[in-house]
Amino acid sequence: MGVALARAAQWTAAGSGTGTLEITPLNESLLNQIIKFVEDFSARHPREAAFVFREPLEWKTRLGCSVFEEGYEINEATVQSEAKGKDGQPLLLLTASTLRVRSFDQLSCLLQIAMEEKLKEAQACLEANRDPIVKILGPEYGTVEGEDMFMLNLLDKVKKDDDPETEMKMKIFLLLHQLDLQLLNNSLKHISQDVRLNPAAINNEVNLLKNFSGKGEDTVLESLEYTSDYTFSNGCRAPPWRQVHGEICYLVIKPHDTDPLYVTCSTAGVFLNGGELKGKDDIDYERKSDVYKDIVTFLRERSPRFVESMSKQEYIFFKEPTYEKNYQHMEVVDPKVSGQSQNLYDFTEKNVCEKAKSSATRRRSIDKKKLEPSMKWKNTGLSASHSDKAAKKGTEEEGRSSTVSLQIKKKASGMSSESVKIQPASKCKTSGRFEDISESSSETEEDEEQPVRHQEGNTDLPSEYWGIQKLAKYLKGGNPTATVIALCSMKDFNLAQETCQLAIRDTGCLEVLINLLDTEEIKCQIGSLKILKEISQNTLIRHAIAYLGGLQIMVKILDSPDKVLKCLAAETIANVARFKEARRTVRQHGGIKRLVGLLECVSVGSISLTPYQAKDTEIARCGALALWSCSKSIKNKEAIRKAGGIPLLARWLKCSRANILTPVVGTLQECASEPSYRLAIRTEGMIENLVKNLSSDHEELQMHCASAIFKCAEDKETRDLVRQHGGLQPLSVLLGNSENKQLLAAVTGAIWKCAISGENVSKFREYKAIEALVGLLTDQPEEVLVNIVGALGECCQEPINRTIIRKCGGIPPLVKLLTRTDQALLVNVTKAVGACAREPENMMIIDRLDGVRLLWSLLKNPNPDVQASAAWAICPCIENAKDAGEMVRSFVGGLELIVNLLKSKNKEVLASVCAAITNIAKDEENLAVITDHGVIPLLSKLANTNNDKLRRHLAEAISHCCMWGSNRVTFGETKAVAPLVRYLKSNDPSVHRATAQALYQLSEDPNNCITMHENGVVKLLLAMVGSTDETLQEAAAGCIANIRRLALATEKAKYG
Repeated sequence: MGVALARAAQWTAAGSGTGTLEITPLNESLLNQIIKFVEDFSARHPREAAFVFREPLEWKTRLGCSVFEEGYEINEATVQSEAKGKDGQPLLLLTASTLRVRSFDQLSCLLQIAMEEKLKEAQACLEANRDPIVKILGPEYGTVEGEDMFMLNLLDKVKKDDDPETEMKMKIFLLLHQLDLQLLNNSLKHISQDVRLNPAAINNEVNLLKNFSGKGEDTVLESLEYTSDYTFSNGCRAPPWRQVHGEICYLVIKPHDTDPLYVTCSTAGVFLNGGELKGKDDIDYERKSDVYKDIVTFLRERSPRFVESMSKQEYIFFKEPTYEKNYQHMEVVDPKVSGQSQNLYDFTEKNVCEKAKSSATRRRSIDKKKLEPSMKWKNTGLSASHSDKAAKKGTEEEGRSSTVSLQIKKKASGMSSESVKIQPASKCKTSGRFEDISESSSETEEDEEQPVRHQEGNTDLPSEYWGIQKLAKYLKGGNPTATVIALCSMKDFNLAQETCQLAIRDTGCLEVLINLLDTEEIKCQIGSLKILKEISQNTLIRHAIAYLGGLQIMVKILDSPDKVLKCLAAETIANVARFKEARRTVRQHGGIKRLVGLLECVSVGSISLTPYQAKDTEIARCGALALWSCSKSIKNKEAIRKAGGIPLLARWLKCSRANILTPVVGTLQECASEPSYRLAIRTEGMIENLVKNLSSDHEELQMHCASAIFKCAEDKETRDLVRQHGGLQPLSVLLGNSENKQLLAAVTGAIWKCAISGENVSKFREYKAIEALVGLLTDQPEEVLVNIVGALGECCQEPINRTIIRKCGGIPPLVKLLTRTDQALLVNVTKAVGACAREPENMMIIDRLDGVRLLWSLLKNPNPDVQASAAWAICPCIENAKDAGEMVRSFVGGLELIVNLLKSKNKEVLASVCAAITNIAKDEENLAVITDHGVIPLLSKLANTNNDKLRRHLAEAISHCCMWGSNRVTFGETKAVAPLVRYLKSNDPSVHRATAQALYQLSEDPNNCITMHENGVVKLLLAMVGSTDETLQEAAAGCIANIRRLALATEKAKYG
């Protein structure tokens, strides 16, 4: 084992240093073989398993004290085995998180206890004990490189000395040596098939896929981005502490038909990671899928649409080389894709002026070439892809971005027109992608970029562009009066027009406008902010303002006594703070506290306002707008709460003016994702005002109110308050507005969550909401369908509503939705179909529409939530089908599929599959088939669980599976009986009932009776014989009777 670990295993550090095992397929294979060897060691070599190690194997464990049960003594945070060595020391000792094991017997038991964590434990053990043979047998048995004469010397010693301990060590050493050879052979096979990736190969594949990505129907992907644009000298984009694990870079891939995929590219292959960690600028690096040889193979497994689109696009890879050549030519000319370290477009104004004519000619010729290719190339996104390379950048450290801002600001007066441009372009896409934002800010930013790139390649600029360029010199070099006049003249342009926005950026006016904010001239500050407020609607301008240090100055302006200045600063912050770095800057420079302070106003609730009060109200409105933008960040939500924002927002919620209510409710609905806010919204009496504003004439306000209720109604108290304040009726009425999809998504979401309470469902039935929901099941976006089906699933818990859905024709569209691919939709629709199947009439329709087959096919879905929901839905289908046994047998491979799901690591999947097996096993033929597929050992393996839901359904499955052949005996042989006895100590009565029934069936076998008696079942069952539950009474009494009969028969046979 030492040789295999030293030579074959892939470590993050060379030699025998303190490295860790890389998570690669090869290492995983080696670990699984070692685990199997240790697990079987006690059974195969009982004498050797009892051998006490020379030194204990010691490592940091993830296991807690609670997992150790029989055979161990637990004292607070310390666990020790009852088995002890000759020196009286326990063979297993757990102190805090340090575990020490001194025999193979204890190692084998530990791996069985660890269950799902056994791979992690084995990895931790081997990392902490790089040459375990030394600790097991002693230093003389250590792994030696080169010629090793130790084996011959040992043989001589065994021949001369008749020492049993030396002989035992020899046997163990030979067994470990045999394992070593096996591991090395398997690793050679693995390595021979392994093709390790490198940064260049990944970069080529990413660039190729980018060429065929975009919004068009003919594209293979919607987008594909690196999470970081910084490339190390070795070509990797992963941080150094991840490169030691073999990781090269991380991608965010957005297929057309699935949620965004967060992917790790490593030397071992491509796999799914855990995505971005909420509230942190980092990702969950843990592998969540199998490892694939490249990105295309990974996507073929994940996206059916990708496979379909790739088959259509294949001819483009080969048939139009002339356009590929033009594209390569543009890469050479365009500095954005050069590998140099200088800033992109970092030319001086002098150079730009000298070469204006020649570069314009060259650009025109390039643009002409770029526009020549056919529409096929345009649809695949190839013509714009070279700009994308510079326009996508991952999130950076705050210190780095602020340093760039300072550098830019210092040379603002002499900066080239192009040099500002690159900074905002570098982050515009990724910033929106990783942030949890409302509306779809990331999509908005991506859409805005397209005309910006088009404009840059256009030499025929309109007159407004040149007009602003003329004003630039007055703005830069004039006195205060000239500056004010220049600002007024600039304000007269149509600043909402993209040409004017880009002219301000390209002529270097943006830096000047930001510098003017740092003056003491109020008029200059006001004029500058009025322009910045308008042009900050543009994505690139927003980023440029943030990177040039504009936000820090605007935050300071919030302390100004001038009310107009405060309003303009807050509104501009609201526009700029639409991406992560900007929101972070506002928080870190004390902006949140200042913005919350703007909400303090005495005019709240006043019907008629004095001019002074009107100004205060306007300040509060602007402050609420800025807080709304900032609240899309988790840390900012907490900062708003700590700054006392909740009571102030609650006060403004009572006013009647929609222009301030909209940002106030928008902020609240953003923050309602946090439990602390949901509690505050309930306790501060805000639910009543949210319900009241559902009847507003403003659809945007209605949408945000419904969205806030959607998030808050996770809590039962809030659901009750919505009903008590009459909120269910306006929600039902708003279902009639099916044109506004955003409003409909929020309303259906609120109805879904409110319907979790049975009292609310009765009200919805009274308001005809169920019929309205059924009517909306067709021609709706998936985000709306998820909520509609979720609401119907909750309503279906009542029999009368299941009948209503059937009479309204709701079952066919529900069954049709089972063919969709959206994971959240599938979870909800399977729940709804399963609930409907409880009625025999509904079940007939579902069966006729082949709904059960569709449900069964969803068991193949890779998402555990979908698997579990589908399995739960199958249960009532089997219960209420006319010929359930024949129906189940008609699904080719269906029984084998559901049995194999017992190998899942997800507790909900296991519980649901056990429930399905309980129903399947009611048919004798089906029980025989699943027995042949190995259901008994798989059920037995699950017996050591502490999850009461799984315990209950597992016990029921075992009870029903006992009805065939020698299954009772097999359960005993596979050690399922003893763990079942422990289930009787649970606090859940349903677990007691199911367990007692299972034990009663198992007690028909004499050996099982002995096992039960040894584990103290009689005492536990005696207490349950007096239960008020008749089923539990009978099962407990029956089990005790069987045990007693066996005892009497044994006595009779013994004494005659």
